[in-house]
Amino acid sequence: MMPIDLSHPAYHDDNAARELLEGIRWPNGVTCPHCGSIDQARALAGKSMGPGWFYCGACKDKFTVRTGTVYERSHIPLHKWTLGFRLFASSKKGFSAHQLHRTLGITYKSAWFMAHRIREAMTDGDPAPLGGKDKVVEIDEAYTGPTKVIYKNKGGWMKKQGANARRDNVLSLVERGGRARSFRIHEVTLPVVAKVLAQHVHPESTVHTDTAGIYKSLGKKFAKHESVNHTEKEYARGNVTTNTVEGFFSIFKRGMTGIYQHCGEQHLRRYLAEFDFRYSYRVACGYDDAARTLLAIKGAEGKRLTYIQSRIRDAA
Repeated sequence: MMPIDLSHPAYHDDNAARELLEGIRWPNGVTCPHCGSIDQARALAGKSMGPGWFYCGACKDKFTVRTGTVYERSHIPLHKWTLGFRLFASSKKGFSAHQLHRTLGITYKSAWFMAHRIREAMTDGDPAPLGGKDKVVEIDEAYTGPTKVIYKNKGGWMKKQGANARRDNVLSLVERGGRARSFRIHEVTLPVVAKVLAQHVHPESTVHTDTAGIYKSLGKKFAKHESVNHTEKEYARGNVTTNTVEGFFSIFKRGMTGIYQHCGEQHLRRYLAEFDFRYSYRVACGYDDAARTLLAIKGAEGKRLTYIQSRIRDAA
């Protein structure tokens, strides 16, 4: 269980953090991350190796609690990783790399990379679709990023819509009273949105949308489809509304403009995963900051993100 008090040694002492992470990862005994052997690992003693090293008698390989996680091969102390996870899990609108750099006392480059690896750990690994019988899934799109090109002429600074202005399309699915799942998409078109909904929304769900044309035919693939007409200032009709997904977007946009301020197109997927994670495991669903941190740390296992990978442009 994650400590609630930020003065706990796990957030300030490396041995305490290591023991905590080992307990989270291996609650029933140390398991080799290389071959999966359960009862073949033994602790290695010796000043040259340092504490926390294990040797697997089955595959003859060594490992630590870092092996096979997002913090593998990181030189950042484990207690700073546990605190970093806690800060990201408990900050509703995000935690900037500059603030992480100042709080943890690490370089900005290390803080930037650490932040992306924490977001990678928060990525939803549950393939189960949202919704189901008698459940409502709200669907909507939003746009993030600059909408105007700013340039200077003889008359002063001007704003103009232009070819160099980029807007990222975000499609979000929010199960009412449950999880959120968001996607960066190149175009808000029928084929693109249909593919996402087919994979991530249960066909027995009731879906609520606005009156955008693409949803007229897509809604027929689900148990029931209801819509609200925002152009006529209709935002709710009984329990038919998209206010839940709009509320998710309000948190996301405030975080992106107020905390992060700028997001490269190649990184948007991980930022979306971060906001999805905190929303899906919010207090209303029974998760406090410590429980949310615990889930994020558990999500670190089986995922790797190298610095080169973090700089590569994603294929949407």
